[in-house]
Formats: sequence, structure tokens, C-alpha cells
Amino acid sequence: MERKSRIDAFGAVSLSGFALLLAFNQVVIKVTNGGLQPVFFAGLRSAGAVLCILAWLKWRGIPLRFQAGTLLAGLITGAVFALEFLCLFVALDLTTVGRTAVIFYSMPVWLALIAHVVLPDDRITPVKAAGLAAAVAGVAWAMLGRDPSGHGSVMGDLAALGAAVGWAVTAMMAKASPLRRERPEIQLIWQVAVSAPILLIAAPFFGPLVRDLQWIHIAGLAFQIVVVVSAGFIFWLWLLSIYPASGVASFSFLSPVLSVLLGWALLGEKVGPGIVGPLVLVAVGIVLINRQVPQKVRSTRSSSAGGRM
Repeated sequence: MERKSRIDAFGAVSLSGFALLLAFNQVVIKVTNGGLQPVFFAGLRSAGAVLCILAWLKWRGIPLRFQAGTLLAGLITGAVFALEFLCLFVALDLTTVGRTAVIFYSMPVWLALIAHVVLPDDRITPVKAAGLAAAVAGVAWAMLGRDPSGHGSVMGDLAALGAAVGWAVTAMMAKASPLRRERPEIQLIWQVAVSAPILLIAAPFFGPLVRDLQWIHIAGLAFQIVVVVSAGFIFWLWLLSIYPASGVASFSFLSPVLSVLLGWALLGEKVGPGIVGPLVLVAVGIVLINRQVPQKVRSTRSSSAGGRM
């Protein structure tokens, strides 16, 4: 599919479905952490995903070839991917799905800041600045407002924030580094193949590797490997290669809303002002950050130049 300058109907439906998958994914991680230590769980997920993606490449007849000049970018992306999911899995072990979601899905804030520095055509406008302020205020509110039930933790909040920044970096690497020349499957191979050994080596430093392992935890691991990482992330990277990065990121505001709702519906988490307030601020901020501003000045200049395209 050719590159597009804006999100069309197919992109909107696809990104909405992916947002729902990510929201449910957080519930799955939270539950599976009960049977597997979070960092070990993340490492097993990356290792399993390597096998699934290799099988996919073989089935599709896609050669496992790496473009020249992508080695350093691939290693950096894989290392950041490892840090991102170490932080996310630990965050979901220490705090609620709702709190983690509000902070983790502030990713477009950090992506916008990085894009302002890296991409010359993606600067922060006054509208984006207002969005950044709203979203950062929401994240600060979530982190400073303690949960009276004791289900939140400072370390969990900081881990969720680290995961959000890591996600923004990996997204920008896929868009602006030499990896942008690679197919989505090859980009993901770099991420999971590099992150797997890093996470598995780090895992023993975070406690016993296995907890009270049950069949539901094994099912959660399989769901993570096959559906979320192997299928979901390839699909997301494919969408990122077609649609503008800001447009793709704009749909991430759905995931914290859906995550909070699923945490309440499936895990019985309490939803009070300390979650709803930050959630609204982050969602509004993300919408403003990715708001499309009509290019009136550009249109006027084109008309005065004799209508040249």
C-alpha cells in the first residue's frame, strides 16, 4: 500500500482495533505477572516472538535480509525495546492497569518532543504546546495523586513513565533512522531478537523467575507472543510505515480510556477522580498534539504562483 498523508477510514478502524488490543494487553500482563516474574515474562515473550516471526517470514517467502547501514540502529532499537517492556511489565506488577495506562499512553507527548528536534517538518506549534501542557499536567496529577487503597506506587509510576519514553524512542527510530528502509517484520526482528537476551539476563536480578504458575498464565504468555507481539506489532509498524507518525500516535488516546474501563470491568479496579482527571487531561493533550492544522498560508501561496502543484 502506498504512503498516505492523512488517516483514512481503513487506518481509523485499524488503529482503533489496535488500541483495544493494547488495552486488553495490559490486563493480560497484569494477570500473567501472577505466575511469571515480570522481566522473565518479558524476555520469554521476546524469545517466543523471534520464533513466530521467523516462521511467518518462511511461510510468506520473505528473505531474512538486513539493509546495509542498519546494524547500529537495530541494536539501539532492540536495547530501547528491552528497557521499554522491562519498565512496562514491572509497572503493571507494582500498580494498577488504570494508573499505568494513563502514564504509559502519554507516549505521543514524548514523541512530539523528540520529533520537534529530529524532524524539521514536525515542529511544536502553539496548539501542540497546549496539548503538551495538558498531557504533562495529567501525568503529573496521576503520579502525585496517591491511591488511598494502596494499589499505586511511586516506583510503578516511574516505570510506566520510562516505558512511555521508550515507546516514543522506538517509534521515532522506526520512522527516522535507517531502519525505516526495512520491512515491518525485519524491524520487529531487531526489536525482539536484541531484547530477548537482555531481558533474560536481567531477569534473575528482579527475584524468582516463576511464581504461582497456572494454566491461565501460560495462556497469557502464548497470547502475548502470538497475538500481541508477532501479529499486533507487525501490523502497527506496517501502519506506521504508511500513515504519518503523528496521525498513528493520535489514536493512542483511545488505549488509556479502554485500559481504565477494562481494568474496572475485568479486574475490579476502582475508578475515581485521581484516575479520571488525569485521563481526561492526557486524552485532550494527545488530541491537541495531533490536531491537523489547515495549511491556509500554503494554499494562498500556491494560488498566487499560478496554481502550480
